[in-house]
Amino acid sequence: MNYLNLFLEMNDKEHFYLQQKEPNKSCYLALRSIIIDANPKIEETIKYSMPCFCIEKKPLCYLWKDKKTEEPYILFVDGKLLQHHKLESGTRKKMKVLPINPNQDLDLVLIQDILKMAIDLKINY
Repeated sequence: MNYLNLFLEMNDKEHFYLQQKEPNKSCYLALRSIIIDANPKIEETIKYSMPCFCIEKKPLCYLWKDKKTEEPYILFVDGKLLQHHKLESGTRKKMKVLPINPNQDLDLVLIQDILKMAIDLKINY
C-alpha cells in the first residue's frame, strides 16, 4: 500500500468518528478502543461507510447506529452462531447486534466477553 492510500484510508476511518455528534462520538471511540484492544490481530477498515473490524482478513463486527433511536450498536457478522442474552437479531438472519446506550457507562466485561466469543468463533471457524 502506498502512503497516499494509507493516508486516505486513515482519513476515512477518522472521518466516521469525527462526524458523529456527542454522546455517540465518545461512545464510538471507546468501543473502537475496546474492539482493537481485544486481540492484536484485529484490523480496522471502512466498509459500507461504517467501521469494520476484521480478524485474519475476515469481518468480525461493525459499528453502526439504530435508524430510529440513533443509538450505537456493535453488529456481529456471525451473530447467529453467538449465544448471549444481550444480543438481538431483530429481522436479521445471520447477524446480531449488541445495543449500546451512549448515555450510560459501557459494560466493559459484557463487551469483552461477547468479543472473545466472536473472535474465538472467527479464528476456529
